[in-house]
This record gives sequence, structure tokens and C-alpha cells, in this order.
Amino acid sequence: MIRIFYVDAFTKELFKGNPAAVCILEEWPGHDVLQAIAFENNLSETAFINLRENPLQIRWFTPTLEVELCGHATLATARILFDEYFQNESRISFQSKSGELIALQKDDMIYLDFPIDHPAVIESESLITESLKCEPIEILKGRSDYLAILASEKDIKNLQPDFSTMAKLNSRGLVVSAESAKFDFISRCFYPQTGVDEDPVTGSAHCMLAAYWSKKLNKNKLNAYQASPRGGYLQCEIFNKRIILGGLSKRYLEGTINLN
Repeated sequence: MIRIFYVDAFTKELFKGNPAAVCILEEWPGHDVLQAIAFENNLSETAFINLRENPLQIRWFTPTLEVELCGHATLATARILFDEYFQNESRISFQSKSGELIALQKDDMIYLDFPIDHPAVIESESLITESLKCEPIEILKGRSDYLAILASEKDIKNLQPDFSTMAKLNSRGLVVSAESAKFDFISRCFYPQTGVDEDPVTGSAHCMLAAYWSKKLNKNKLNAYQASPRGGYLQCEIFNKRIILGGLSKRYLEGTINLN
């Protein structure tokens, strides 16, 4: 039996933030089974964790492939583990394809300790300009994603990208961002290459976004808003060459998966 939970991450409201599925395993099924479950869930990410392992290994799947890092599904997993299995703990360590990840609980907030991602400025990329239908003021490349800096919040919110063109980019996805009046920065994150045209709230992208805006704004603590239709809020802090991502979460659903 596999227990499954749905959690809305980086929000305090149901039907906001980014929904993730969390599957609690007693043993690892084959890769094809994990992928089939993620495809069936049809969410941007499904997280899997085997409670019989020590240390705990976490894996993340989109509907079409396994990914190396996912912030919102890690936050969702931590929420379920703190609620259901580690009620007396305030710290959980995960092993992943991106190394060790730490989740800390303080009151209603969960903080994720993730690797920093310093993006580097690149020359103009025609596919980015074509897919966004505008000229960014700066283009950078992180470990997995491109980052396009636009002139204003309005430009971010009004974007209507050409996803078929964007899918040709040699990257996990394309993140767009601008400085904000209410927050330190806002963003949107597009991943047509992985079967997710727009991700509602992307924790892993903020490893790159926080690194960029921390340098640009000369501050180590930043408040961020991802301006997708669902929307989500993140607290970001640069600490010891790592990124601390803080967010709220809301449980939505729980049940069991029958593979027989």
C-alpha cells in the first residue's frame, strides 16, 4: 500500500500555491511505476520517499520525467512527515540527486536548505526573445534554467509566451523576473521541456533567483512572489553559500494507491 497526500505549497490558502503529490513508500517500485504514478497524478511534481531508508532518499517526477531538484514538492513532503511521522522533530534530512537537503520546521513555516545557483550572464538567445515576444534587459544561465530579466512587473504579468518555441531551448526551463514594488522581486517559471508549460510556484528556481537579486539589491534576505495564476510567496535568505527557502503549506487530500 502506498499512502498519497496532496499539499498546496508556498501558500496558506487552499487552491493557491503549487500543488504537489507526496507518496509514502515501504519499498521502491521500479522507475516505470514511479513515472506512471506521476503521470496519473498529472501534477507538476510528485515526490516519493521510502520511510524504511536511513538516510531518507527523496525523488521527484513530473508527468514525463524524473528531475534532480524540486522545492515545492520537498516542502510538501516535509509538511506530511512533520505532521504524520516525525511529530516530535523539527529537522529532517533528505538525500537526493542534488545532495543533502534539510527541512526545518518553525511554527507554521517550513524552511528548506538548498544549494545556491549563481547564474552567469550570456549573450542574447534568439529562442528566448522569440518565445517571450519581447527583448529582455538581461539574460543569464543557471545550472538548469535560463533567467530573463524584464523591465517591469507589468511585463512579467502580461507575458503570453510561445511555448512551442520555448520548448526548443536546451535547458530545463525559462524563468522570467523583475524587481517589484511590493516584494523584492517577482517571477514566473516556464517548463514546456518537461511537460509543464507554467509551474505555479518553483522553489528550486529561487536558488537562482535569490542569488541574482541578492547581488543586484545588495541584501541577503528577500521576499518573493511568483506571479502565476495560482500565485505563491517565498522567503529567501543567503546563508553560508546556501539558500534558505521559507514557505507555508496547506494540506488538501490524502488516500491510498492500489497497484494490484
